[in-house]
Amino acid sequence: MTLYRSVSTSAVSTSAVSGVSLGHRTTAEADHWILSLDPAPSLACTHLVQSPFPHVAISVTGAFETAPELQEAADAAVSGKFGRAVIFRGSAELTGTLTVAEVLKISAIDRVEILGSGPADDADIVDTRDFVRPQFRSGDLVLTTTPAAGGVLVPFETREPTPCCADH
Repeated sequence: MTLYRSVSTSAVSTSAVSGVSLGHRTTAEADHWILSLDPAPSLACTHLVQSPFPHVAISVTGAFETAPELQEAADAAVSGKFGRAVIFRGSAELTGTLTVAEVLKISAIDRVEILGSGPADDADIVDTRDFVRPQFRSGDLVLTTTPAAGGVLVPFETREPTPCCADH
């Protein structure tokens, strides 16, 4: 695919953030592309967009390129209105089981919530399952969790979602 320079930037972090739209059909495809970047960016998020067709656009620190016909989607990715973080400060350290307090201390995550129940307690245990994808909400990076067996919390989004939910 021939790519062209994207001019979409935002001041989400100390580095410029570019909007990239390569037409990924799923978040898994977009995640794979993001995680293949070398060097890894300091921040990379996925964004579900509808124009010019439903797909996943990306916002990422650094200068990247996008095809002209997907420029509108790239611009939407850096609008700051929505986003699912794939790479963020501390994301590589969010493995195994951690307390909510540890998650907040070692990463850019601003808060941990339990789906339908509100904020998690600092002492609650999160089994990260080595897959953490918080979402930006009103400028905060929020990890949504659900209760699991053994009294732990697990991220709401899983690496391999149930097929009925995989493409939403």
